[in-house]
Amino acid sequence: MKTRTVIEGNTRVEVPLSEDSSGISSPSTVFYNPEMELNRDITVAATLAYALTISDEKGIPLSEIKYIDALSASGIRGLRVANETGINTTLNDWSNEAYEFILKNIEMNDLAERVIATRKNANVALHENKYHIVDLDPFGTPAPFLNAASSSTISFLEVTATDTAPLCGAHLKSGIRKYSSVPLNNEYHSEMGIRVLIGKIVREFASNDKAIYPVLSHATRHYLRIYAEVRRGAKRADRMMENMGFIENCQHCGFREPLYGLAVHSQYECPSCKSPMSIAGPLWLGSLHSRVFCNGVLEQIDALQLGKKDAAKKIITLCREELDIPMFYDQHVMCKQIGISAPGMDSLINKLLEKGFNASRTHFSGTSFKTNAPVNDIKQIMRSLD
Repeated sequence: MKTRTVIEGNTRVEVPLSEDSSGISSPSTVFYNPEMELNRDITVAATLAYALTISDEKGIPLSEIKYIDALSASGIRGLRVANETGINTTLNDWSNEAYEFILKNIEMNDLAERVIATRKNANVALHENKYHIVDLDPFGTPAPFLNAASSSTISFLEVTATDTAPLCGAHLKSGIRKYSSVPLNNEYHSEMGIRVLIGKIVREFASNDKAIYPVLSHATRHYLRIYAEVRRGAKRADRMMENMGFIENCQHCGFREPLYGLAVHSQYECPSCKSPMSIAGPLWLGSLHSRVFCNGVLEQIDALQLGKKDAAKKIITLCREELDIPMFYDQHVMCKQIGISAPGMDSLINKLLEKGFNASRTHFSGTSFKTNAPVNDIKQIMRSLD
């Protein structure tokens, strides 16, 4: 197999040589996607930020904090975590070919004393041992690995999902099968996907009497990424389940309303325009981000050697400032509904704030915003800016 050497951060790895200009190696061999460098940059910063928290609060040296990259492929994600944070790392992949790459890349980075390589089914690897930090970065859905992760995770969970079509409602039946939730494919489908994914994780962990507390969640290009603190206790898990529910949405005028609980009563007629309502869920209605954690991640992004530093800072800063409510509005969709040109986003946000509402941009897109203003008030304010 032809290979090439890739450098990310201050870590060098050997990966299969791609057969086209994308740089993406085939998933049938040892998958490597250069487009995920930003994801890995944020992973290194977020993992270090939380590892330092564990070290400070529990007095555990960084070298004794255990992290597993359960689906490692070439090993680049876990090797970067080991090399750039100093924590104890396990790299696992079921493929013999991937395992050989992992061993070679451990040696290339002189990390034999701090990195363990295993060749097992990811669920087996997770059920066999406990780790302070568990990272799931599969090719596709993380759903088959969540129960094992709930058994293995001591303190912190990191999950990537690249199957955005099922999560966001584009492949409805697949989403229902994998995530036991009915999503809506509308203008806020990216946030819908994040909340469906977190909802699935919350329920899996609750079955093992563990609660998860999302501290950073972002939708970037073709993937979703979740970071969550994990705590033991049935009562904590019960409290987190109280953040589960549904979103009731009017596809005609944009009205939406969260409905908390797993057994809810839907109003069949939109209270704003009298059109039929649609409902999505169950999904997570609680917080997506922690301001304190985002600040810690930004500190590490500044300190680390990262190839996508500016892009990473932009995403985390937007997440930190994002209004803590579901779901966002899309400015262009709303303007099309009422037949006006889109005003400047800053003008819209400032006008909403001036009127006494809460409002913010979001990381989801340049045309998305969040506000607690009723939908008719938003439209009235937009008309005043036209």
